Amino acid sequence: MDQVAVVILNWNGEEMLRRFLPGVLRYTKGRVYVADNASSDGSVAMLSREFPTVDIILLDRNYGFADGYNRALEQIEAEYYVLLNSDVEVKDDWLVPMIRYMEMHPDVAACQPKIRSWHVPERFEYAGAAGGYVDALGYPYCRGRIFDTVETDGGQYDAVVPVFWATGAALMVRSKVYHENGGLDGRFFAHMEEIDFCWRLRSRGYGIVCIPEAVVFHVGGGTLPKENPRKTYLNFRNNLYMLYKNLPEARLKPVMRRRFWLDRLAAFQFFLKGEWRSSQAIFRAWADFRKHKELFSPDRRENLKRMVVDPIPEQARFSILWSFYAKRRKKYSELSD
Repeated sequence: MDQVAVVILNWNGEEMLRRFLPGVLRYTKGRVYVADNASSDGSVAMLSREFPTVDIILLDRNYGFADGYNRALEQIEAEYYVLLNSDVEVKDDWLVPMIRYMEMHPDVAACQPKIRSWHVPERFEYAGAAGGYVDALGYPYCRGRIFDTVETDGGQYDAVVPVFWATGAALMVRSKVYHENGGLDGRFFAHMEEIDFCWRLRSRGYGIVCIPEAVVFHVGGGTLPKENPRKTYLNFRNNLYMLYKNLPEARLKPVMRRRFWLDRLAAFQFFLKGEWRSSQAIFRAWADFRKHKELFSPDRRENLKRMVVDPIPEQARFSILWSFYAKRRKKYSELSD
């Protein structure tokens, strides 16, 4: 069995692969896989022609990020998986600090490197930065990024610390833990699935950390642009699924009541900005959540049954919305209960 398998999930990402895969191959000591989600561009032919050492896993249709990885990882044997986006640039010994930490800390199930912007390398990148957290109402944020405010990386978050979630853009996870805990939830398709997965791990007593000594550079927004209504729909719907699956019973109803009104406020803001489709996407997310909620009831029962950590230390007890907009705390270092 290999120690590490780096697995890149691809869907019509020929240009990203051509640009960033050479660096992954150059700086990775381990096997590199590309799992193709039934791309319609020339990705597979290009891989076969230009990167013959890469192991290609062909999926029969586009299963999305979550189930695409699940199906690919079923076919790979390694001690550690690294889920890596196709639009990530790696350099030097990016894997070594993460492997070293995981080997020394068997209670840690997953970790991520520090994520910086490929476009503006001195800044953190939106999707992960220096490790993720969620607030009392389930809104995610990061060391180095709160909502759309992204900090410059001046080494202020270079300590290895426990986090609530590690980004799916560059996620190292023990393969045994991945499979024994159900992997990513394929019903999410894309967005929030890694946060849901990490919530499951943390509540079951596993550790998750960010290793800032390891640094990668992420382009971001490669599949769906940030303002895309489909992305809005998936983010809001999946966040509701995640809350329902993981919140303890005493907090579920109070949180959902507050989210009901806050999400409607978000829809109204989209409406005022003229982004009608994004506004509608939030209402559709709630409608589909209500329609399909019971499908997640077995998962909720299993998660509550196996929960051994409550409250999770890395889940804030405050509202990040209130801290950000009312108290004007724009940086992670400024936050407090």
